[in-house]
Amino acid sequence: MEATVIVTFLVLAQFVFFGVQVGAMRGKHGVKAPATTGHEEFERMNRVHINTMEQVVVFLPALWMHALYANPLWGAALGAVFIIGRFLYRAEYLKDPGSRSPGFTMTITASLVLLIWALVAAIKELL
Repeated sequence: MEATVIVTFLVLAQFVFFGVQVGAMRGKHGVKAPATTGHEEFERMNRVHINTMEQVVVFLPALWMHALYANPLWGAALGAVFIIGRFLYRAEYLKDPGSRSPGFTMTITASLVLLIWALVAAIKELL
């Protein structure tokens, strides 16, 4: 379970880091709160942060269900894929939003594998 805790920490730290970057872009481009539009660089970083939040809502419960019913170390490995995918998504989206698919695919695949694996393991446990 320690690996699950570490991955959870890293995912949350990544989310906070992306949020800090949104704040930095606000300052750099003079986008005053509560505005969510302004300079394109700010808007892209803001979308990366929001999309990461949307993905974390699925990923973290999937990670913990997987840790409880399947295998915490495999879950942590898939967590590493998720984290790398989010950084890749960020780099791609900031460069060209149309090129974000590889990072998004890594992220959603990690979450779906965790969810399905946890569901199968929980059903086996139930039976």
